[in-house]
Amino acid sequence: MKLIRMLGRSIRDAFKSVIRNFSLSLASISCITITLIIVAIAIIASFNVQNFTQEIEKDLTIVVFMENDCKEEDIETMKDTLQRKNNIAKYTYQSKEKVKSEMMEEYDVFNSVMKDWDKDDNPLRDTFKIKVKDVEKIGNTAKELKKEKNVAVVQYGEGMVEKLVNAFSSVEKVAYGVVIALVVVTVFLIINTIKLTIFSRKREIGIMRLVGASNFSIKIPFIIEGMILGLFGSILPVVLTTYGYLAFYKHFNGFLFTKLIELIPPEPFIYQASLIIIVIGIIVGMIGSASAVRKYLKV
Repeated sequence: MKLIRMLGRSIRDAFKSVIRNFSLSLASISCITITLIIVAIAIIASFNVQNFTQEIEKDLTIVVFMENDCKEEDIETMKDTLQRKNNIAKYTYQSKEKVKSEMMEEYDVFNSVMKDWDKDDNPLRDTFKIKVKDVEKIGNTAKELKKEKNVAVVQYGEGMVEKLVNAFSSVEKVAYGVVIALVVVTVFLIINTIKLTIFSRKREIGIMRLVGASNFSIKIPFIIEGMILGLFGSILPVVLTTYGYLAFYKHFNGFLFTKLIELIPPEPFIYQASLIIIVIGIIVGMIGSASAVRKYLKV
């Protein structure tokens, strides 16, 4: 009960302190707001880069062409082999007759050429279209499949796929690095801004320390005050993130420049991004206040 009363009193004192030191509190909130807006932009960019990378990776496919003379039991053996492979997520099988019928339906010129082919005349091959679990291992998986019996050709965009995966991986790491760097800079700026607020009240802290207040009871109101400043500072970034991303998404119809680059749908993404921004604001406010008040706890 004593802890609850002390916590309630600390929250009340923290709100009073924010109002009493309004000009300095406003400076801290403004600093938090500006830096969190930049962090919000970086978060949106990094999440969309990650989404784009994952969508591209989903489309990467290994195509296995079987030998022309392979039999039904050879196809079944190949299916069993694919099910045992660790890196294979799923596969689809198309017989050469099905490939022929699809080509005939899609193009009239193929229809005129292929309509007289019977099963023995069909030069097309039975195929397996394979999706892998780990795109970074797609090359090794393709090499393993080439060694299988009755496999004629394996195609997956060799060379280009590896470069594409490496490029996306690098961009993703850079995006996350920018977010982390911005959060660190935000903490640094907030600590220094809040230090100004704490410095103006160092006499108050000294008096509390002299009358026997514990370090914990002194720090708690300041930490809660930092949480409040962080929460208030995150309001505008959250509003801009929510309505700004909605407008951005609608303006580009869900795609950035080309339909290959699909943006993340606003819901629930804007709520997740807003929650991250609020949490960052509160945490850095707490860290800033705790760090700033620590040096004044000794008289």
